[in-house]
Amino acid sequence: MTGGQIRAAGRAEPEEAVLFSPLARSLAATTPFVGPEAIERETGVRFRARLGANESVFGPSPAVLEAVAEAAARSWAYGDPEQHDLKVALARHLGLAPANVTVGEGIDGLFGHLVHLATQPGDAVLTSFGAYPTFNYHVAGHGAALHTVPYRDDREDIDALLERARALKPKLLYFANPDNPTGSWHEAAAVERLVRETPAETILVLDEAYSDLAPASSLPPTSLLRPNLLRFRTFSKAYGMAGVRVGYAFGESEAVRQFDKVRNHFGVSRMAQAGAVAALADRAFLEDAIARIVAARDRLSAIARDAGLRPLSSATNFVAIDCGRDGAFAKAVLDGVIRRGVFIRKPAVPPLDRLIRVTVGREEELALFAEVLGETLRELG
Repeated sequence: MTGGQIRAAGRAEPEEAVLFSPLARSLAATTPFVGPEAIERETGVRFRARLGANESVFGPSPAVLEAVAEAAARSWAYGDPEQHDLKVALARHLGLAPANVTVGEGIDGLFGHLVHLATQPGDAVLTSFGAYPTFNYHVAGHGAALHTVPYRDDREDIDALLERARALKPKLLYFANPDNPTGSWHEAAAVERLVRETPAETILVLDEAYSDLAPASSLPPTSLLRPNLLRFRTFSKAYGMAGVRVGYAFGESEAVRQFDKVRNHFGVSRMAQAGAVAALADRAFLEDAIARIVAARDRLSAIARDAGLRPLSSATNFVAIDCGRDGAFAKAVLDGVIRRGVFIRKPAVPPLDRLIRVTVGREEELALFAEVLGETLRELG
């Protein structure tokens, strides 16, 4: 035994220091989204098509690339912590005042801030069983209690959500329109009813990440503002800027102002702010990208039907495909497609786990998916 190891007789071993909270120690170290890079490292497969992350291969616009490059030349300088120019541009885009808008590092970052602002450990939060998992990740990370209601006919069930909300009085009620992972949507009148009937003590979290791709009839006017309503949108989908990380929320100014109490003021980089302003100004590019996404979405649906599967109607940049059996069969389809070099995903919980979810892509990527899907189905019999 060395001198450093000698302990006095009878002296108690020192207790191990507790460095993190009981909540942190109770959580698993995990990610709500296992990226294609991680799957490649784990399996050794090199993906030939990336059709699983709901990104847009059709963007960003050349104007965005130019603005980002120009801003990068000044990357030695912090970006504007108030995001003034971007908020002004977003306010103009939405027909609101800058005070009605806040900006964050994607919708995901804003969800984390909102859960921090609105909940304490044990508080109830309500969502649909199988809806966007990153929202649930933030709820768990802050110790709130997640409650769910099931989907109905592959759509979030407004009646069930309202019934449960009236009984539960949750701090937050999450609702996506259009929905991920099914691609379904509700008409604006139904969403406006949800807004009206959500309990006053509950914040309605209206996730509109896919709003640029949705039918106009599905979106309530941006002027629909309530003290307990926050609406979230992003540059990650139709604008093709998922890797830049810019999202925004809008609502009544008092609700929006709360984000200034907890947000990461330098979380949206100089390059991200410049790129988002340029994206908003290039309407022609956005309209072209949307047309290409819709055409690719139709092509994906045709591929599914040609393979004997049923595509769900979609108002997003992906198509959920019903594999016709149970979750185990859909997982086998997923694994077969991934093993053949195409990255796709599937919902994790029943009954949605019978689906695979495929993001739109270029024609050559969709042709590859059609090929490997056919091979996989023939192999499975």
